[in-house]
Amino acid sequence: MSRKMQTMDGNTAAAHVSYAFTEVAAIYPITPSSVMAEVTDQWASTGRKNIFGQPVKVVEMQSEAGAAGAVHGSLAAGALTTTYTASQGLLLMIPNMYKMAGELLPSVIHVSARAVASHALSIFGDHSDVMACRQTGYAMLCSSNPQEVMDLGAVAHLSAIKGRVPFLHFFDGFRTSHEIQKIETWDYDDLASMIDHEALAAFRARALNPENPILRGTAQNPDIFFQAREASNKYYLAVPAIVEDYMNQINAKTGSNYKLFNYYGAPDAEKIIVAMGSVCDTVEETVDYLISKGEKVGLVKVRLYRPFSVKHFISEIPSTVKSIAVMDRTKEPGAIGEPLYLDVCNAVRGTQFENAVIVGGRYGLGSKDTTPSDIIAVFRNLESDNPKNNFTVSIEDDVTGFSLPVTENPDTVPAGTISCKFWGIGSDGTVGANKNSIMIIGDHTDKKVQAYFAYDSKKSGGLTISHLRFGDKPIRSTYYVSKADFVACHNIAYIDKYDMTSDLKEGGTFLLNTGWTFEELDNRLPAKVKRDIARKKIKFYTVDGVSIARELGLGHHYSMVLQASFFKLANIIPIEDAVKYMKDAAAKSFGRKGEDIVRMNQMAVDRGIDSIVEVKYPESWADAVDTEPKETAEATCATCTCSEKCGTMLEKFRKEILEPVNSQKGDSLPVSTFVENADGSFPQGLAAFEKRGIAVDVPEWQPENCIQCTFCSFVCPHAVIRPVAIPEAEVPEGLVTVPMTAMPGYRYAIVVSQLDCTGCGVCANVCPGRRGAKALVMKPLDTQLEKQEYFELVYKYTDDPDVLAKFKPTTVKGSQFKQPLLEFSGACPGCGETPYARLVTQLFGDRMVIANATGCSSIWGGSAPSTPYTTNRFGKGPAWANSLFEDNAEYGYGMAIANRQRRAKLADIIKKFADSDYDVISGPAKEWLESMDDGEKSKVAAAALEEALNKAVSECGECGCEFDALYKEALAMKDLFVKQSIWIFGGDGWAYDIGFGGLDHVIASGEDVNILVFDTEVYSNTGGQASKATPTGSVAQFAAAGKSTGKKDLASIAMSYGNVYVAQVAMGADFNQCLKAFVEAEAYRGPSLIIAYAPCISHGIKGGMVNSMAETKKAVEAGYWINFRFNPANEQPFTLDSKEPKSSYTDFILSETRYSALARSMPERAKELFEQAEKQAKARYRRFAKLGELYSDNGEE
Repeated sequence: MSRKMQTMDGNTAAAHVSYAFTEVAAIYPITPSSVMAEVTDQWASTGRKNIFGQPVKVVEMQSEAGAAGAVHGSLAAGALTTTYTASQGLLLMIPNMYKMAGELLPSVIHVSARAVASHALSIFGDHSDVMACRQTGYAMLCSSNPQEVMDLGAVAHLSAIKGRVPFLHFFDGFRTSHEIQKIETWDYDDLASMIDHEALAAFRARALNPENPILRGTAQNPDIFFQAREASNKYYLAVPAIVEDYMNQINAKTGSNYKLFNYYGAPDAEKIIVAMGSVCDTVEETVDYLISKGEKVGLVKVRLYRPFSVKHFISEIPSTVKSIAVMDRTKEPGAIGEPLYLDVCNAVRGTQFENAVIVGGRYGLGSKDTTPSDIIAVFRNLESDNPKNNFTVSIEDDVTGFSLPVTENPDTVPAGTISCKFWGIGSDGTVGANKNSIMIIGDHTDKKVQAYFAYDSKKSGGLTISHLRFGDKPIRSTYYVSKADFVACHNIAYIDKYDMTSDLKEGGTFLLNTGWTFEELDNRLPAKVKRDIARKKIKFYTVDGVSIARELGLGHHYSMVLQASFFKLANIIPIEDAVKYMKDAAAKSFGRKGEDIVRMNQMAVDRGIDSIVEVKYPESWADAVDTEPKETAEATCATCTCSEKCGTMLEKFRKEILEPVNSQKGDSLPVSTFVENADGSFPQGLAAFEKRGIAVDVPEWQPENCIQCTFCSFVCPHAVIRPVAIPEAEVPEGLVTVPMTAMPGYRYAIVVSQLDCTGCGVCANVCPGRRGAKALVMKPLDTQLEKQEYFELVYKYTDDPDVLAKFKPTTVKGSQFKQPLLEFSGACPGCGETPYARLVTQLFGDRMVIANATGCSSIWGGSAPSTPYTTNRFGKGPAWANSLFEDNAEYGYGMAIANRQRRAKLADIIKKFADSDYDVISGPAKEWLESMDDGEKSKVAAAALEEALNKAVSECGECGCEFDALYKEALAMKDLFVKQSIWIFGGDGWAYDIGFGGLDHVIASGEDVNILVFDTEVYSNTGGQASKATPTGSVAQFAAAGKSTGKKDLASIAMSYGNVYVAQVAMGADFNQCLKAFVEAEAYRGPSLIIAYAPCISHGIKGGMVNSMAETKKAVEAGYWINFRFNPANEQPFTLDSKEPKSSYTDFILSETRYSALARSMPERAKELFEQAEKQAKARYRRFAKLGELYSDNGEE
């Protein structure tokens, strides 16, 4: 049977095959599985039909637990139902998995297996999630690559229907889910021909139906529960034969050779590896290499993991095998071995292999790259006299000594395979362009293709590395490219940060995105790069993609230029054909953004081909000599007076972790590096040392046009631009300043950390300037670097008491002379979330504790190795922690009640001091008790109390009286003297959906916590899926045809309690209102909820994120967003801060792609939904206006 070849990733393969068998899909977004649900929703919205002749009914739930409940209910009602998930999401489904397995329902869950958060969050792949489901009763089927996902996904569905045992079909997150290959795809008629219609009919007949009523789900007593539980055994005993039968049917149709366990290797092997997942392809490639060297090695690939058929497993092992290494992609602390290892040990008992040496080990946790050299190390371990058990590979364990050394590093990729590596920056289009490239090569040639994309944890603006391979032989290299024929550097800032040329093979090609002349290249290229180029005889080319993109109106989106240059230099297909395919791809990729964008990208293709410059370098480059690194501002620590701290924890982390990781050398760090912080703790303030220098343009201050408003600093997403007030006598030479308004004797300047700037331009956009001339102008980074040193002045002169006495910290201007304790985060350029968080830290940061829900704000706020929350000069700053996605409100609530309980104990002690006759302590104790619940006043009282206690200890001596011990006990609790400000941060996906139950409970508790919701109206972190915050008519993932229901009114729900401070704010619309809301919320003695409108890159704002603040203002002017404050402490609690809308609602939403795309693709539906949305917006404003009138008239509800 011939099947159609298509180029796709593993997630799309899973969606394709599952769609055929699915009637209902209940879903919830989670990385890296979301793509399966997204494409299912897209296909359903366009009317694609399953094998039953229907589009799939896709429903997005509020959480994975909710999705599992919906799957359970749908199956109970007789519809074949599927879901897709990973990691924490899969664990939330476990209770329902028990139920579905117990009720013998043919559920199929497709899982892109991912690490479960432990000491830290990892969104990357391993098997810790699926291994936590072994006990649920689900059959477990593993695929190793996108082709197997396509084929074995069908086996899972077919077997579940026939055997009544539900299936968990899993494959490696990212390594398989996101790897793109050219694979054979199913025709749905072929799939339909294999289904057991009698079993399907029987399933439907068992559905809950009043026409044939039954009761299912009884409560059973000890007399019968055990027996009833054992009654299902026969179904599990039958599963291996059912799966084997369907594998054989697929083998007959496709010519494949799927078995429950597959052996690969020498027929007389003496050493074998047992493994499952994507590593099997790497093992196969390595086995081929070793066999070619005369070694007797092999692999047993596990496919059906549960039920584990011992008979089938043993039958696959060559009789000559003497030693076995079992590789598990999970860690079970405290166990005598990992799961697959224990299964193998048990399976060989009583067989011919029970005397074989068996060792187990761990690999690949959190997507740790596993290479052929690691596989060879496993085989070499088996050769030793005393093979190491419980081993690890790919890391250096210099603490417990479990790691295996790597002694060989051969190139095992099949001869003729072309390997390429592209270094890009998040959102520059590099990844998208490379996906198009691999699709073009895959779909228009006979080449085998593979593409994999590695990311760091930062948002757009972070490092991306694209790994592409293509050739005439099957590609099984499921590991990074480290021996490349072609390397491209798409961001010139990387040239002296990363070692990119060491990966190049002899005679390879290096493409650099720069407009540097040869003289500039000669002067500015690192010596190491020159040596690599010359000694390896590299073909070196440049293309000025940045300038070309600017000329064409594409801004910083130069990816099409570089893609065209790649096709020209790589010469894989005739360039005329490549041009046609690239331009067609541009039309498809950018069509929803309008014809102008398509045309500009198509012009970029032509320019990318015509603008390549070959660099004729001299032979002397082979002997280039390294120069001393320049001293930069990164040697300075913001917390410069905390010498003890800087000299220990912060400096240690900087040198031992931050710098190696940021140089892409984190893989080589040994275990000992992390021993002191095995609990996952990191010091605050590390982001200040990154100095990434990724901006193309940065702001330059034009002092003559400055009105000293500090708006630029107020809106800066990364806290890189700040005002500084310096006494006249202390102004450093070279710093341009102007007299400071209303502050005689002070000079004023705007300083910029160019090396931390992302170049978003928001500051220049909001700058009012003077007489029509801006005080900030964006200039090329290179022209501004000499001013970097002046930025460090802000740390010395920030929080000046004289300045803050004149300009109160509770005013817009005054707040910006407070040090932001969130700086240089990994958020997207122009991010709409970080300005709010940064402002909160300026107001309350030195006494903040933050519980942060998983999401964008946890990624830009807490991604290793950099920590953007920082400390002031006294070492105080936000204490930040992340638990999970779903429990963040409860997590923060727990912090608050613990703090309250501990301070209550402290207050009991201080009351005794207050009641004493000892004047040294009684007065300060009384002051502290009076102000202990007032944030700012408690600071003053705390200082006085600590001083008094120290004096009391000194005067009292060691007399041993009750007070002597109490003084010391109180001093031991001095970190509780100042009232902590408890904040709970999270996005709308958390607050409106998965965490709403917890949020609702916490605000109902009356506890003094502050909740800040970053409302981007989508699940931003997982790729822009719809949430209950998504408004009517907006296109999002899971709402491909536009969301048909309205936005949840979270604010009104909270206000209904009557004792919760509630505000909606939009910074760009009203700086003062935003600031007031934060100040009032924190001062309120009870729960507060601030919902902050946060423009997001996924909105597709016209002109880009440079307009994020302006877009926020337009949103309020059009009535799309309403600003208000509800303060129960006031006599008239409700204040409507937004004026009645005057501008067009429709015009506003059409300025964002999330709405305009629907108008282009489905104009009639768009018209209907937009009209509905506008009515909802007007009704919402009228409702709030009436609420204001009601409170104004009555003073109470």
